[in-house]
Amino acid sequence: MSTPAAAADGCNLTAGFVKVDIPESSFAVQRPYDVLVDQRYRYDAATGVHTFWGFDYSSGVWQFEGYGYVPLGTSGASVMQIHNENGGAPATTMMLHVYNGTLRYYSGQVVDSCINDRWFRLNVVHDIGASTVAVYVDGEERFSTGVIPSASHYFKFGVYMQHHDQSKCMESRWRNVAIYTKTY
Repeated sequence: MSTPAAAADGCNLTAGFVKVDIPESSFAVQRPYDVLVDQRYRYDAATGVHTFWGFDYSSGVWQFEGYGYVPLGTSGASVMQIHNENGGAPATTMMLHVYNGTLRYYSGQVVDSCINDRWFRLNVVHDIGASTVAVYVDGEERFSTGVIPSASHYFKFGVYMQHHDQSKCMESRWRNVAIYTKTY
């Protein structure tokens, strides 16, 4: 059952959206086949901080919202992405990478120049019909772009090593993650 979205931090980016209830069975830990789950996933019940999960979606407007934290020293990591099910290249609709304290759209445009060592609110709105994505940090739109259409998508967050400028240890933390949707 869905419930109306509540205002967050005085800036209600979720107005007009309906919160999607996500059952525990929808959470999935993605990891290499030869690595134990506890080596790739940690949940702290005291703080409610999670890592890694996916949610499939294929029509309408969908929004990811979560509070992220990237410790100083993490570099060369994707911390949030929209993965697609095109069956071909590219495999992602959008990725947010961290390089030396800067949050970027893939390895290009700067989304936030000072992302380390602070909790930030991240909202990513994907309008599937319009093939657009908008990224908000702490309630402010920081980036938007057209994207390649695909029949199926899902949100991912956590830490995914990229191909350059990576640190020896990469980490991200997430709490209060929610998915919202609305139809046209």
